[in-house]
Amino acid sequence: MESRNNGLRLPPPWITPAFGLPDRKVQPVIFVQRRRLLLYPAYVQDYLDKVTAADVAAGNTSGLEMGVTDAASTFLQDLVSISYLAVSSNVISQAASVIKAMPIMAGARTRRGALVPVVGPVPTEFGAAGGWSYNRKTGIAGNGTDNYLDTGRFADSDPQNNQHQSVWVQQQATTAGYPIFIGGDLTHIIRYSTENQIGARNRNLTPDVIGNSAAVTGFIGISRASSTQYSARLSGTTSTYTRTSNAPSSGQKIIVFANGGTAGAVNSFTNARLSFYSCGESLNMALLDSRLTTLMAALSAAIP
Repeated sequence: MESRNNGLRLPPPWITPAFGLPDRKVQPVIFVQRRRLLLYPAYVQDYLDKVTAADVAAGNTSGLEMGVTDAASTFLQDLVSISYLAVSSNVISQAASVIKAMPIMAGARTRRGALVPVVGPVPTEFGAAGGWSYNRKTGIAGNGTDNYLDTGRFADSDPQNNQHQSVWVQQQATTAGYPIFIGGDLTHIIRYSTENQIGARNRNLTPDVIGNSAAVTGFIGISRASSTQYSARLSGTTSTYTRTSNAPSSGQKIIVFANGGTAGAVNSFTNARLSFYSCGESLNMALLDSRLTTLMAALSAAIP
C-alpha cells in the first residue's frame, strides 16, 4: 500500500498586493516540497526493517531502493491475500501460514540481508565462507562443493500428505553429476546433468523426470496433497505423478543447494544461483509461480 503526497497546497497563481494599483498582479515565488509517503502494512514493514538491519550489520548502510521495497510489499500482500501467509499481531505468523520457511534471496544489499526469512527460521550457511556468491538481481550461489543452507526445518515437520518445496532458479548449475536444488529425506528437486533433465521425488524413493531440459530456469516446485500422487511444476506447466507416499524419517533437515539425504549426510551439491526457496504445506504452485514472476521482474527493474 502506498499513497502519494505532492506536498503543500498551491495558492492561486497570482496575488494582488495590499497596496498599489488593483490591476497590478505580482507573481509570487513558491517553493513546493514534493515527497512520497510510504504506507506499508505493519507486517511488511517488519520484514523490511529486519532486512535493512541485517544489511547494516553486514556493513552496508545504503538502504533499499523504493522499487525494491514496493516489490517486496506487493509480493507479501499478495501471498497474504491468497492465504499462503498469515498475519498475527501485525507480523507474519509461521504457525498460521501455509508456507513455513521462505526467504527472498535477492534485492537486499548483502547476502546476510537476503537470508532474512519472510517466514520461518533463519537459514544457516555451511561450507567454505569464500565459496558463496551474491548478486542483488540474481540471488545466491554456492561453490557446488561444500556450500549449502540448512533451512532449519525438518523433513517431517509437515504432514506426510500435505507438503511442498520450491525454488526460483536464476542460473542453472554447471556442476556435473546430479546436483540438488532443495531436498531432504524422500523429497527433492534435482538436475540430471548427464541426461539433460530435471527430476523430482516427493515422499517416495522413486524419482520422476519432470522436465526434459537441464537448462530450465524460473520456478520449480513440487507439492503433495494426496497419499497416491503429487504435482510438479516448471516452465509454467504443472503435471501430476502417481507415487504413493512414505512417511519421512525424523530428524532429517530440508537442505538448499544440496540434499539432506535419507541417512542425514549432505550430498549432491549445486552451484546453481537461486533467488528464492520455500517449503511447508501443499499449495497451488501456479499461484506462487505467478507472484514470484512478478517479484523477480520488479526487483530486476528496480536494481541498477
